Amino acid sequence: MSVPAGAVRVPHVLILGGTTEARRLAADLVDRHPDWRVTSSLAGRVAAPRLPAGEVRIGGFGGPDGLAHWLREHAVDALIDATHPFAGTISFNAAQAAATAHVPLLALRRPGWVPGPDDDWHPVASLEEAAATLPALGHRVFLTTGRMGLATFAHLTDLWFLVRSVDAPEPPFPPRTEVLLDRGPFTLEGERALLRDHRIDVLVTKDSGATATAPKLAAAREAGVPVVVVQRPGVPGGVPVAETPDQAVDWLLAL
Repeated sequence: MSVPAGAVRVPHVLILGGTTEARRLAADLVDRHPDWRVTSSLAGRVAAPRLPAGEVRIGGFGGPDGLAHWLREHAVDALIDATHPFAGTISFNAAQAAATAHVPLLALRRPGWVPGPDDDWHPVASLEEAAATLPALGHRVFLTTGRMGLATFAHLTDLWFLVRSVDAPEPPFPPRTEVLLDRGPFTLEGERALLRDHRIDVLVTKDSGATATAPKLAAAREAGVPVVVVQRPGVPGGVPVAETPDQAVDWLLAL
């Protein structure tokens, strides 16, 4: 990556982060390109986030116009959207802001999960569809979609929920709910025990594609537990996609 001819500043990369891939990319850039300025932006939704290497800012930008202003004000040469695959609003804002500020944009997205022949997966398009699907599949639900959106399941008063999230969720959520505060990576042995000890008969997850949380899928497969999988939204049209931090670095070097 280069800066305009005659410029005396160093290249500046802004990473919209919060994911494992974003932290790996920031660490790689800081290590391999110490002459670059690397800034990671975190949304601030997690109380104690894992901070990446390089500069860090926390908080929103004020929509696409605010992000475009920040890109221009801080002379950003490249923008990488490495947010969670389900952070659709942020990705849309990034695409609009990058176009407005004329800054190259790349989406860094880990591949989604792929079911095997022994998996009993039920793909759905939204949390609302997941909630509608649950009563026909089981009565003791392991809900791993995060602390946001629990109100979607609040009307399911006949079902029991085990909700796992990094931070404590806020109501409304189902009346028969047990909250488990935990952060991955998780182990297959631990997930087996969790399903067994809580007598889980249906799992709900988003297709995050994360290896740190994938053991729950293997445990469900072994136990014959059906899995409701919320499909991820697409990347905004025209935005190139890298699946690994190494591919993102290659994209930057080619600019």
